[in-house]
Amino acid sequence: MKKIGIIAYGITPFTKDDQKIESSLLKSTKNLFENNPQINRGDIDAVLVSTNNNSKYLSPILSEMIDIQPKIAHSIESLCNSGTNSIVSAYSYIASGLADMVLISGAERYDSPGHILEWDNSRGEYKHPIFWASIFTKSYKRQFSISDVDLAVVPVKNHKQAKENPNAMSNKTYSIQDVLESKKLTEDIRLLDCSRPCTGSASVILASEEIARENNYESTWITGIGQKTTSAGFTKNISLSSMESTKLAGRAALKMANRTISDIDVAEIHDAFSVCEPIALESLGFSNLGNGINMVKDLYETNNFKINPRGGLIGSGHPLGATGIAQTIEITQQIQSKAGNRQVDDVNVGLVHNMSAAATSSTVLILEK
Repeated sequence: MKKIGIIAYGITPFTKDDQKIESSLLKSTKNLFENNPQINRGDIDAVLVSTNNNSKYLSPILSEMIDIQPKIAHSIESLCNSGTNSIVSAYSYIASGLADMVLISGAERYDSPGHILEWDNSRGEYKHPIFWASIFTKSYKRQFSISDVDLAVVPVKNHKQAKENPNAMSNKTYSIQDVLESKKLTEDIRLLDCSRPCTGSASVILASEEIARENNYESTWITGIGQKTTSAGFTKNISLSSMESTKLAGRAALKMANRTISDIDVAEIHDAFSVCEPIALESLGFSNLGNGINMVKDLYETNNFKINPRGGLIGSGHPLGATGIAQTIEITQQIQSKAGNRQVDDVNVGLVHNMSAAATSSTVLILEK
């Protein structure tokens, strides 16, 4: 199997700025090339754009704006999971021999509401993501005797860690009481339990081992990929307090990388809502069922940045098309010891977990030195 690595990355701050999505894509791409002037744009064979704003000809537009004419140019949309799916697509192009170097750029605007799945009649009136999150929260609390106070530690931890991320949307810290007193959106979800849509962009370049070594590019290698789609409607999940697609994608990625979960030094977890982080930790095998929230508490109390060092989606913000790419950049920076005050000690192996629509689909990546 070909060895494929991340050789460059660029990212913009996540904000509430009102700017065109084309401008946002261009900013992170320019940041990438400014930080890596040795990369020859003419060597890029493919340009993939990750976005849920798929009404425009964005990939060819970005290619023209950065003055390249790739063999392959198209957009990829898969709700919140678009970014990592784009990375997997780029990996596949290189592994198949159709490309040697691929640019992936993801972006979203602050006014992206997340997709409301109109076709899914099983949701009744409750089509917005807040309602599946509310059902998951109620189920998780009931099954494992978890309280609102327990769950509040997730946003408290992640906002604290986001303070060390210069690109994060949040620059505030909160107490457990702040979370509990924030606006109640449903019976089980409060405002500070939620990640927030924002304007932001992130870009990476993947290259074959031959290209990376020939040009002496500093590379972080993708050694494991796992993907699983179990359904589209969340009511088809076999459990509302675990994530089957995450469990299966995680197993596949670890098997491909010839690793176990105990080998993972740092991980980016898709915490779209507070309840998602402990459930994902359990589904990936970081902790036993019902014990994920205790793991989160322990990480917070010991100031351990192992999980969601950049602040997660809750602290960093959640521009849907950019999120999975931003998560991948964070793990790349951790492996390369370039994460500043967020740096976890002795990182050799990292994990990225990205999902869509109540974990009806999940992607897991394993990255290594």
